[in-house]
Amino acid sequence: QVHLVESGGGLVQAGGSLRLSCAASGRSFSRYGMFRQAPGKEREFVAAISWSGGSTYYADSVKGRFTISRDNAKNTVYLQMNSLKPEDTAVYYCAADDRYSSLSNTPRGYRYWGQGTQVTVSS
Repeated sequence: QVHLVESGGGLVQAGGSLRLSCAASGRSFSRYGMFRQAPGKEREFVAAISWSGGSTYYADSVKGRFTISRDNAKNTVYLQMNSLKPEDTAVYYCAADDRYSSLSNTPRGYRYWGQGTQVTVSS
C-alpha cells in the first residue's frame, strides 16, 4: 500500500523559509509533484521532479524562490521554500505517479496523494 506523508509546514513571517518533506512508503515513483490549495481556490501546481532528479519544473509564481529535490535512497522529496510571501499561504500536497516519466503540472497527472500540510505566511 502506498503512503505519502508530508511534514515541515508551519507558520512563518514573510521573507522567511520552510522546507517541506514528502516521504513515500511502499515503492518508488517516476515523478513527484507538489501542489497547493488556498481556501476558496482550486488546487494549483507548484513544482515537479523526475525520478533521477535531473528534471524539474516550477510554476512561474515560485520560480527562483522554491527548489524541489529528492533523495531516492530515502524515498523522500523536499521542497525548499525561500522568500515566502503571504500569497504562498495554502495547504501543500505531495503527489506521486508511476505511469509516466515526463513531468506533469496537472493534478490528474498523479495517482497518489499525501494528506497535506498547512503553510501560513504572515505579513
